[in-house]
Amino acid sequence: MAPRLANLVTAAGQPARLARFWSDLLGWQFATESPDEATVQPPPADGCDLTLAFAATARPKITKNRLHLDLSSTSGENQRETVARAVSLGARPIDIGQHNVPWIVLADPEDNEFCVLEPREEYANSGAVAAIVVDAQAPARLARFWSPLTAWPITADEPAITTLRNPTGRGPTLEFLRVNTPKHGENRLRLDLYGDHPAETARIQAAGARLIGTTQPNAFQADFTDPEDNEFRLLFPR
Repeated sequence: MAPRLANLVTAAGQPARLARFWSDLLGWQFATESPDEATVQPPPADGCDLTLAFAATARPKITKNRLHLDLSSTSGENQRETVARAVSLGARPIDIGQHNVPWIVLADPEDNEFCVLEPREEYANSGAVAAIVVDAQAPARLARFWSPLTAWPITADEPAITTLRNPTGRGPTLEFLRVNTPKHGENRLRLDLYGDHPAETARIQAAGARLIGTTQPNAFQADFTDPEDNEFRLLFPR
């Protein structure tokens, strides 16, 4: 059985504060809080089982993130309302060179980029989060790595972007967007997967991942990088 996409984890200077921002913006539930982590979960109506987790870090944000969220909208008015709500909660409009596009680019209170999209038919069943977007120098290659890893099929493959979608058709897509800049340093955002057994680490390595450090036989997680050096984590049942 393939691992299941579980969490999008964001390194945060103030995890609870950033979790509150995203909870209020998305209308998702503020689920857990500890000194080191806070989590936000979607309502059942979204058809999404992805948890947003915010993990404490002392690392400052220096460069543009290679992973970001795209938020959906149902109309032009709804898009404007979402942008206004985000700004009222502490976000700000930013220019990352997007020029004249129909979506709005913002930064959250810790300067993590995200987009509020114009209405798009392909996200009609996505809920509040339309897509998790990953910058990639070779989008199709990276999508072919992640597709069997998540059991999400490739639903669109264009020169600039390759898309994976949960077979249920609900929740956000996972999109790999072509960029020219290589990865530098550790990502502030990473994906977590739930696995059934630590033996899955060998299969993931055979698919092209690199195991970071060593994994003990009784460990409950294993850390990897994908073929473009994006960090991700495999979690096992305790």
